[in-house]
Amino acid sequence: MHHIDARTLKTWLEDGSEIALFDVREAGQYGEGHLYYGITLPYSRLELDVERLAPRKSVRLVVHDDGKGPAPEAAARLAALGYTDVHVLDGGTTAWAAAGYILFKGVNVPSKSFGELAEHAYDTPYVTADELAAMQARGEDVVVVDGRPYSEYQKMNIPGAINCPNGELVHRIAALVPNEQTRIVVNCAGRTRSIIGAQTLINLGIRNPVVALQSGTQGWMLAGLQLEHGSSRLYGEPPETNGMIQGARLLAEKHQVPVVDDATVAQWARDTERSLFLCDVRTPEEFLRGSLPGAQHTPGGQLIQATDQYIGVRHARLVLFDSDGARALVVASWLRQMGHDASVLEAGTQSTLDLARDRAAAGILPSLPPAIAAPALQELLAGGKPLAVIDLRPSMQYRKGHISGSTWSIRPRLRAAVGAGTAAVVLVGEDEGVLACAAAELQDLDRPIHMLAGGFKGWREAGLPIEATPDLPADADCIDYLFFVHDRHAGNKEAARQYLAWEVNLVSQLDDYELGQFRLPAAAESH
Repeated sequence: MHHIDARTLKTWLEDGSEIALFDVREAGQYGEGHLYYGITLPYSRLELDVERLAPRKSVRLVVHDDGKGPAPEAAARLAALGYTDVHVLDGGTTAWAAAGYILFKGVNVPSKSFGELAEHAYDTPYVTADELAAMQARGEDVVVVDGRPYSEYQKMNIPGAINCPNGELVHRIAALVPNEQTRIVVNCAGRTRSIIGAQTLINLGIRNPVVALQSGTQGWMLAGLQLEHGSSRLYGEPPETNGMIQGARLLAEKHQVPVVDDATVAQWARDTERSLFLCDVRTPEEFLRGSLPGAQHTPGGQLIQATDQYIGVRHARLVLFDSDGARALVVASWLRQMGHDASVLEAGTQSTLDLARDRAAAGILPSLPPAIAAPALQELLAGGKPLAVIDLRPSMQYRKGHISGSTWSIRPRLRAAVGAGTAAVVLVGEDEGVLACAAAELQDLDRPIHMLAGGFKGWREAGLPIEATPDLPADADCIDYLFFVHDRHAGNKEAARQYLAWEVNLVSQLDDYELGQFRLPAAAESH
């Protein structure tokens, strides 16, 4: 493990070589202020996500916190997992800001910044919420397409909107909107996916008039209009012949997307100097039916919108694939404009590539502690045994309901939560990986560590005592939760305004190098 200062890290980020920069604080802390190129890798999930985000163990890797967090512990664990070039940023985000560099609030900042720049470069047309509502009231021929994943769409949507994630537009828009005279309005929750979805259709040369919905569902709410909840209007089967494939090929050619064969990708996989990400951009349903060994599921729209959730190494090679090439070509055309080295696998799902890595053999996941059944735990609690029952679920879930007498905690604070006077520890959670990581944190304690069989769900179903604490843990302790990002979806208009202003203002915070990494056409060229 080595230590570096902020100025050295800034130089590394701009030298063109591969680097993985991981912020190991929890999600709420990360969202309140992080480095532009920092990837969120919470210490609570370190072993679960690091190999997916940084598959090459010899990659140059830097971890950091705010100067007071778990970065040293994270670095030590990464070294134990086989990462050979691990560094810690001295002073973390505090030192970064002191050196005169910007910290960014929010999540998916490079992707969000790109959306704002793309809107300007392409002059993407839009309508306001009031204008769309008036079109619908007049009975105009208009289809609203919601470009988010289905899980987000179900939470709230524009009335009448059909869900078709942006990555699926080239594959399914002809079936969804067969009439070329129909106006298409693309929306998301805020701005980025509305812009990218609408501009995707325009770039493909679709004849329909296409616009983005300004500010998405948040703009609709702020205009005093009612959203729908729990809708199930989902894209159907695509047409047998994709009439948009030629447009996808032309678009990919314009943005110099390489199409590569199996042999080339296999050679890249053996390259010890570059990282390789094999990305299946199809729907969740298609991925579950089978994919190429070693591929991760990266739905096309989300790969553009939240690239840093899937790709943890700057300057890595990205190879995209799908069933007929159209979706991969379109998504890769955007990723190339974002500055990524993105290619498309020629054979797609018919490829014979096998890049699977044996995670079990690598021993990357800690072991689960032994389980204790809910009735047995209740008996111990009733008997007054000094147990530390620690709930590891998200803090907002804990507030809604938890085992009476349990304590909420999270891995970086876990040892303090156990206390000195406990005879044993029982961990409560729904995610076995998070439980295993937490147990690893406590493995050197001289007391038994157990997990609750069936988690909190099993406890509740057994009819055992539960309590709710709407204000506990206190907001300041909910380091896993970023309030201004999430509360906008719960009817909090001020949070929605704050979020939209944050998106619009991102570009003004970028320095010349960060702006220069994008490869968007000049505004005059895009028309």
